[in-house]
Amino acid sequence: MYERLLDKNKKPTIEFLEDYIGSQGYNNLLQFEGFLNKNYQLSREMKFPFGNNYGWGYKYSHKSNHLCYAFFEAGAFTVMLQLGDHCVSKIEHMLPTFSSKTIDLWKNRYPCGKQGGWIHYRVLDVKELDDIFELIRIKKRPILE
Repeated sequence: MYERLLDKNKKPTIEFLEDYIGSQGYNNLLQFEGFLNKNYQLSREMKFPFGNNYGWGYKYSHKSNHLCYAFFEAGAFTVMLQLGDHCVSKIEHMLPTFSSKTIDLWKNRYPCGKQGGWIHYRVLDVKELDDIFELIRIKKRPILE
């Protein structure tokens, strides 16, 4: 379950993605992109980064600043966020407001820097997007704030 698109030679179309990640997953992806478009000068690029284990996904950036990746999976998508050392104190301060899933992902992050790290957040429910939005806001303040 949650297989990724690992064939580098088959770039997925929008129509294929909608079917592959499912209607709920696709609607979640649209809400995710809606937040990004509203709050950042967004660019989205279809990429096959990091070798053969991650597969196809969108790289989202604000101007020249990388925000996150969204990797496509059968029935879902996973947001991959790098949260640097400058984010740690804000995240730790807000930790009690996050869901248990987000807290667990943060505590078990892949290390990066002295205290920061990478988290891989598989979006299975639209409610999970609220925590992801907050993490992205911590990483990069929205343009309207």
